[in-house]
Amino acid sequence: MKLADADLLTAIVTPFGADGQIDFQALEKLTNYLIEQGSNGFVIGGTTGETPTLTHDEKIKLYQEFGKIVAGRVPVIAGTGSNNTAETIAFSNEVAEIPGIDYVLVVVPPYNKPNQRGMEAHFTAVADQVKLPVMMYNIPGRTGVKMEADTIVKLSHHHNIAAVKQCASLEEMEEIIEHKDDDFAVFTGEDAQALTARVLGADGVISVASHAYAPQMRKMYDALYKGDYKTAGRLQRWLTPKMAALFMFPSPSPVKAVLNAQGFETGGCRLPICTLNEDEERALAKALDLSAEQLLKKQLPLNLGE
Repeated sequence: MKLADADLLTAIVTPFGADGQIDFQALEKLTNYLIEQGSNGFVIGGTTGETPTLTHDEKIKLYQEFGKIVAGRVPVIAGTGSNNTAETIAFSNEVAEIPGIDYVLVVVPPYNKPNQRGMEAHFTAVADQVKLPVMMYNIPGRTGVKMEADTIVKLSHHHNIAAVKQCASLEEMEEIIEHKDDDFAVFTGEDAQALTARVLGADGVISVASHAYAPQMRKMYDALYKGDYKTAGRLQRWLTPKMAALFMFPSPSPVKAVLNAQGFETGGCRLPICTLNEDEERALAKALDLSAEQLLKKQLPLNLGE
């Protein structure tokens, strides 16, 4: 599957059962629901999927099962990046053999803090040797370094680098969109930029908020495409504080709390991310303008309003 028709991609959580293991039945239920509600692509094994706490074998099994669940209905991007270029290449090629995985998501190497030349060399080496097209992931708040716009533009011309998930300013996004290769896709990784980025020429958003608000986000994009800017803007303004609330505690603990309250049984988080306690759940419910009692009792409706 290609990214061409995808604009609302969900960076999907990894559900865990009571035994702490991946719950594939819960993953299937959530995936099917999100597709029905308007998500038309997924990142599996990203930050929201708690990838740093998954073992190599767990990631392989997760990607194998997810490929079967999605079954070619929408594009699937699997997280394979690390701060070790050789390991990234090896793991990406292992994942490339899994049916149903269409792209690999490769993060700017964290912790090492490479300069721009090092980033360019890293992504070039990966793209030269990996059997699937690469989506770069630029998220300086987590990696400690930022890939500059001109570096992204340069890499956009590599035949096997298909896209970027960009978490930075809109001004930098404008620079990338203006000068990138014509076949290179740009997605914002910031939910609050979903509408503005699309207006600027980005291809869409890779979202956490779409777990809970996919219908509203789909409605927002559809209104934009019809030229109904008033409705699109109203929806983004309604969504923005809720998007912020889903990051008021370390992600993905807030969105998992909401999903659990809606009956999706995504379980808790793996350490070092803590599952929300009762006080945190009450604060989250207030920020989302939801009933604290419904959230605590796991009785939230599937439709969260607007």
